[in-house]
Amino acid sequence: MAAGLCGLWACGDNLPGEDRQGGDATVDDRTADAFSHPLPTLDAAEQERHRFGKSPVAFMWAPPQLGPLFNHSSCLACHLGDGRGASQIGPGFGSQALIRVSLAAGTPAVPGGPVPVPGFGTQLQDHAVGQLPEVVARLTWVEMEERYGDGELVMLRSPRLTVTLPSGEALPIAMQMSYRQGPPLIGLGLLEAVPDDELYARADPDDADGDGISGRVNLIWDAAARTTRPGRFGHKASVATLREQTAGAFANDIGLTNELFPDETGEKDVSDVQLADSAYFISTIAVPRAAGRSPAAWRGRDLFDRFGCAGCHTPTLVTGAHELPQLAGQTIHPYTDLLLHDVGDLLTDARPDFTALGVEWRTPRCGAWGWRRSSTPTPRSCTTGAPARSPRPSSGMAARRRPRASGSGRRPGEIGAPCSHSSRRCDRTIAAAWRTRTSPSRRTASRRP
Repeated sequence: MAAGLCGLWACGDNLPGEDRQGGDATVDDRTADAFSHPLPTLDAAEQERHRFGKSPVAFMWAPPQLGPLFNHSSCLACHLGDGRGASQIGPGFGSQALIRVSLAAGTPAVPGGPVPVPGFGTQLQDHAVGQLPEVVARLTWVEMEERYGDGELVMLRSPRLTVTLPSGEALPIAMQMSYRQGPPLIGLGLLEAVPDDELYARADPDDADGDGISGRVNLIWDAAARTTRPGRFGHKASVATLREQTAGAFANDIGLTNELFPDETGEKDVSDVQLADSAYFISTIAVPRAAGRSPAAWRGRDLFDRFGCAGCHTPTLVTGAHELPQLAGQTIHPYTDLLLHDVGDLLTDARPDFTALGVEWRTPRCGAWGWRRSSTPTPRSCTTGAPARSPRPSSGMAARRRPRASGSGRRPGEIGAPCSHSSRRCDRTIAAAWRTRTSPSRRTASRRP
């Protein structure tokens, strides 16, 4: 499937200097190749390692290394063009999305982690070579109307997945499920370089400052360091390092054993050098510069600030020390605080992940730092079983503290969950609110913004 380049949308647009979104790691390309560049500060030898590191990530793996259970055969099949994957799962050779699973109670595989489902682990593999897959997943969409404060009618959709055994029979055990979509790969090395102390400093789990927003650090198990530390990668901030994130994707998504996740005999499909170079490649993908400002974008920035969006989508962070000096000491503009926030019952997956609750998700970067590249021909908002709504305490957009959800209300084997925290949801909210503020005579809907 050909990758498409979707238009710009930013979190309120960039203030002076924010167009260099990755600091010195920014490139000026804003074409369809914008996500395909190494850091411009790499020397010739480092650029060569970046190219070598791309090979295992882009390679379409085949038996005997592939599988036998897997979701797709290549990393870039789920991160097309180093961008976001599609919400696609089921028929065909490979799925761009996946389903994480766990039990509500039991012994976790690692300290504090999710409890594996017997016979399935913590991720369902819906494809296989030489045998039947673990499950068959069927994706459908539920279309819903939503009317905003100015009377505008929009259509939003929500994913629904039905998961069965290959025979069509129901799953043999009740399990918690979470539907996940591949995020963009750009700028991840910069996010890894943000110090743990910065995350702790920004955390406010009990809303001590009284702004109504509570951000929490997800304390996870670092498989390499064998210790507990703050997580930052993944939709629930459940991984601390790009090395472990890369190794986990090789093992769980493609079925490739490696240094961090070997098989019972200790054999590895991915060599230690390949794993290190792959993590290096992902760490050194550059960030495209932001687009120029326009009057409409400046109005958007004003609304972004007035709505308090920066309470979670932090515009500016400064990186600390890192083993790659090109990533250290950079002033970056990712519009995330890398913390967990309670986004409400409409977006819950009802599945804890380390210390993250079902209603908590890590603040995503806004619009992939300016550009949004996706294999999805027509990007649409997706939620956990209800349409996206304007920000208000009950929908959780501002991460207000309130009682936690205890369940999803769905039938066993059926799930609906967010592909990601939808940037389109923010766009619609800002646009509707702006029209409401500037054209009060057009307000016709009874719903409160």
